[in-house]
Amino acid sequence: MTKADLIDRFGAPVAELVDGLTKLDKLQFNTREENQAESFRKMLLAMARDVRVILIKLADRTHNMRTLSDMPRSKWGRISSETLEIYAPIAHRLGLNQTYRELQDLAFRHLHPWRYATLSKAIQKSRNRRRDLLQKVQTDVDAAFAKIGMKVRLAGREKTLYAIYQKMDMKHLSFAQVTDMYGFRVIVPTITDCYTALGVLHQMFKPVPGKFKDHIAIAKLNGYQSLHTTLVGPSGINIEFQMRTEEMHVVAEAGVAAHWLYKAQNADGKSAERLGTKWLQSLLDIQNETRDAAEFWDHVKVDLFPDAVYVFTPKSQIMALPRGATVVDFAYAIHSNVGNRATTAKINNEQVPLRTELKNGDVVEIATDPVSTPNPAWLGFVRTGRARSKIRHYLKTLAHTESEGLGEKLLTQAIRAEGLEQLPPLDPENHALWDKLLRFTGNRTRSELMTDLGLGKRIASIVAKRLMVLMSENGHRPDALLMTRERYTSHETLSQGAVTLDGSENASVQYAPCCRPVPGDSIVGYLGRGEGLVVHTAQCNVAKRLQHKDSERFIAVDWSEEPTRLFETGIVVTVSNGKGVLARVAADLAHAEADITHVDMDDEVTLDTADLRFVIAVRDQAHLETALRNLRRTQSVIRAERTMPQA
Repeated sequence: MTKADLIDRFGAPVAELVDGLTKLDKLQFNTREENQAESFRKMLLAMARDVRVILIKLADRTHNMRTLSDMPRSKWGRISSETLEIYAPIAHRLGLNQTYRELQDLAFRHLHPWRYATLSKAIQKSRNRRRDLLQKVQTDVDAAFAKIGMKVRLAGREKTLYAIYQKMDMKHLSFAQVTDMYGFRVIVPTITDCYTALGVLHQMFKPVPGKFKDHIAIAKLNGYQSLHTTLVGPSGINIEFQMRTEEMHVVAEAGVAAHWLYKAQNADGKSAERLGTKWLQSLLDIQNETRDAAEFWDHVKVDLFPDAVYVFTPKSQIMALPRGATVVDFAYAIHSNVGNRATTAKINNEQVPLRTELKNGDVVEIATDPVSTPNPAWLGFVRTGRARSKIRHYLKTLAHTESEGLGEKLLTQAIRAEGLEQLPPLDPENHALWDKLLRFTGNRTRSELMTDLGLGKRIASIVAKRLMVLMSENGHRPDALLMTRERYTSHETLSQGAVTLDGSENASVQYAPCCRPVPGDSIVGYLGRGEGLVVHTAQCNVAKRLQHKDSERFIAVDWSEEPTRLFETGIVVTVSNGKGVLARVAADLAHAEADITHVDMDDEVTLDTADLRFVIAVRDQAHLETALRNLRRTQSVIRAERTMPQA
């Protein structure tokens, strides 16, 4: 049946519950990977949008366990282990005590039939031996409360078989050494009565030191509240007493479900029975208070695991990531190579952007490309430290590699201006020469020197002059013709030949955001200290001020004949305010094949005219002019021009 059919026949709430259950049933759990059990439990809880989905799932599992004997013996082990590892802890987490105990015992019976039978017999014998004794304790306690006129309801409690087995197993005890097998619940009208009852019991029997716990003042995570104390009863038998009110008793037995049962309280002694019978009815009532139920469930989920989302790899492995983590975080969590090479992603078989935030239960698939590299923009949205450090490390390494190449280019051009065709090679013959040069610059290796030159930490012309001095000491003579040609054909204020730019330089070259140069502009290059080469337009006021202060850091730069990418530049379009004007301007830019990367508008929407500021990506100056011409012809556009930095 489709979800639409269910809505028609049973209404939207029922359809939502069925949809939730269907999703949960798709989760495959492999008990051999026990370390995944905790994640799987959290996953189940997190995926359910409504607590009732989990309650139905637990009811279904309880029914399966009750009828497990009819199933093939070969399935007992797997189903019982899954019940113990996944479903019983969920029942406990939600405070469904009856379900929790029953699931544990049924799983224990089918997982270890022989141990179950042996323990069962031992308890039966012990029960027969101690029946009189426990009856005497009950009579004495009833009499003590009657004497002070306190209204109490006393109920016997026995540790479950599985709890006894666990205690024996974990603490290496024999059956005879398990002392707190029996206990009583003292149900009283008010919280103050709980503490009064504790006083009465402590006067009757001696308490065991260190065995008193106040879960009323500090409730357990699942909402459980009670006072616990262990007393030494007749014949030296330890007996545990739990003091609680009717409301606490309901929460202890029904847990999360009791949230909706509180409304059925009443003052007479039958309130617990009334609450019990109301349980099923209340589930039906929740339909009318879905908002309340959903809100409550959200709080429960936040308490259980505040900061995690649980997602699947395509091979059904569960991964926990912090809340707000994106597809890129997931890629780096798998392997740094997957992160570095990630290009596209699918969530639940649907194509999504890499910045998409993950939700509980998502199945995430990453597509990679060997030539793809991390994008610096990823740093703006990744949540995990691992992803952030891996991206930074990659970009830093890339910047150094590129800066080293740029540095070598700069030094080669500077040495030509000193009259030498090319740099001396790094071979045994020139080893001493390079050593002396590195001592002069303070670098450890030739590679480090080139990186420093590319980052602008050293000036190429000064290093070239020093290198020339060292080579002259070894008998090298500069080529006067080359020297003259190099020095006087370049810009008169610049001491080196031009660096050619085509847009493929990535991290080692930045295009100044103040003037946003594009191919066709006359440009200058500034070697900022430690930030590599920054390219400005020749008319840029920022560049002119820097040139005035720091002229030796400027180098000649030129555009390549064939740039490899689009370049961003700013334009401002003044328009008459009116409907659809932004759409028309955007359509004209698209028609001119100029990509819009950013748009900013005036806040003054009431004025007759408005300035629209765009950052667009164009091939060169001619492409920009075409785009501006297109805009000027557009209806409603008063003026369209390129933005230049203010003085």
